Amino acid sequence: MTVQVEAEQGSDWKRFMRKRWTMVAAFAVAIILVIIGAIYVFWWFTGIAQTTGLVPTSLGLWSMGNIVVFILHLILWELVFIGIPAIVVAVIGWQWWKRLPEEEKKAYHLFGRGSRSRNAGGAVSPLLFIAFAIKVYVDGNWDVAIATYSLNYVVGSMITILVWIAVIFGIPATIAAIWWLHHEMSKKP
Repeated sequence: MTVQVEAEQGSDWKRFMRKRWTMVAAFAVAIILVIIGAIYVFWWFTGIAQTTGLVPTSLGLWSMGNIVVFILHLILWELVFIGIPAIVVAVIGWQWWKRLPEEEKKAYHLFGRGSRSRNAGGAVSPLLFIAFAIKVYVDGNWDVAIATYSLNYVVGSMITILVWIAVIFGIPATIAAIWWLHHEMSKKP
């Protein structure tokens, strides 16, 4: 019985692709074009940023200010050339999906009960970078070349950031734990 259910679920994608192969092919081509376009825009902007003097050509001369400005400008250009057209294509795809008959959408079970917890944690690295950028700015090293940072400065900054994280998240967690313990202890058996 389990094998039959798995076989039916496995064939949902095959049935969907056979019946709607033109749209599947169109969206596959769109995804490939978005990926190629994003890489091309990154390559184009890197050359433009060096030519216009937005960032130094030697990575050893980059400062934290150069990194932040480069990332912000890159995000802007990626949004303009890739993000907005991708959003338009996604809206077209959503409108197409909404126009499919309800029975057909339910029969395919294409988007089942997937766990999103396996994708969690992707925000930690950008938050640590932002915290490091704030630390560098506070220390007055914003326009200092990163190649001149000593190992002691970087390690000390990371320890300071960990202390910030412990204070920002640790104090509320401690208060919540004390409240929960108090609440649990005050319950009558």
